[in-house]
Amino acid sequence: MEFVATIWNAGGSLLGYVVPFLFVLAVVVFIHELGHFLVGRWCGVDVKVFSIGFGREIYGFNDKYGTRWRIALIPLGGYVKFSGDADASSAPDNAEVAQMTPQERARSFPAQSIGERAAIVAAGPIANFLLAIFIFAATVFLFGKQVLIPRVDQVRADSAAQRAGLQAGDLVVAIDGQPIGSFSDMQRIISARPNEVVSVTVERAGAELTIPVTPALVETTSPLGKQRIGVIGVEASRKAEDWKVQHFGPLESLRNGVSETWFVVRQTYDYIGKLVSGRESTDQLSGPIRIAQVSGLVASNGGFLGLINLAAILSVSIGLMNLLPVPILDGGHLMFYAIETLRGRPLSERAQEIGFRVGACLVLMLMLFVTWNDILHVHSQL
Repeated sequence: MEFVATIWNAGGSLLGYVVPFLFVLAVVVFIHELGHFLVGRWCGVDVKVFSIGFGREIYGFNDKYGTRWRIALIPLGGYVKFSGDADASSAPDNAEVAQMTPQERARSFPAQSIGERAAIVAAGPIANFLLAIFIFAATVFLFGKQVLIPRVDQVRADSAAQRAGLQAGDLVVAIDGQPIGSFSDMQRIISARPNEVVSVTVERAGAELTIPVTPALVETTSPLGKQRIGVIGVEASRKAEDWKVQHFGPLESLRNGVSETWFVVRQTYDYIGKLVSGRESTDQLSGPIRIAQVSGLVASNGGFLGLINLAAILSVSIGLMNLLPVPILDGGHLMFYAIETLRGRPLSERAQEIGFRVGACLVLMLMLFVTWNDILHVHSQL
């Protein structure tokens, strides 16, 4: 009964988060599938279905090219089904291709060259990265970026910063030779380097000093759950004169968009590497419930702009996830094409079928695991 109550309460508390969550997910999924769709059309492949969601169709229409555009009941994803695809996972339907006329076969997905198929598959994740770059660039171009100067206001007692010799009033100008323009820049680097020595360059009394500091590992709680990060024990200045709004031109905005996107990529791979090596826990993996929860919180506190920036982060995450070499994901298809290139012929139909089944099981198990993680997280908040 307690388990059922947990699920019921979680559903009730997340009800107000559904709309922002669906908005963020729909934008990210649509752009991902649009990447596949546009490159597929550019390569001359017939597109049968463009679907946002899975399962029973809620609304749909056919365009003049015969593509069925549809919104389906289960909104957790989407797919583009090309001519010659057996299902939403883009497994080849050899029986259907064999029955096509030569003209129809030429416009089917399996009939395309390896390079064209790879381009169509890779276009989805690439579109996700481009969306993130565009959002990050557009927001700073239109609204600027509020920046807190990386000046140390206080050094906590018995902290890594105090032991290293950092002092109140120090202005951090670089870490490991990387220029620091804001306090958040410093936090990003420090949080990712627990128990590692970093060289902090500060400006003090008109001179620059480089001080080695080892961030301590601490566990914090966020809407996405527990996180283990590095801290050195300094507090930022809150003086009005230390805040500024930084404005960017078009090229600087684009550079910022690329930088922000690369930061999310780097942090994600850093987490995966630590997870594989046993230095991180799986309790930080989040599923649809926690993403919905965060979407609601961001919509309430950060408004539309915060929600759009969350869409950018989620877009990068979905792009990276789809590049994993797991059959049914885009990365799995690219892996099959690489094998086909090396062998000079594709894997047998049976081998591909087994691969897709294994991939489907792995993705299903991951979804169940992260959903269970979400339930435990929500239960701990009740």
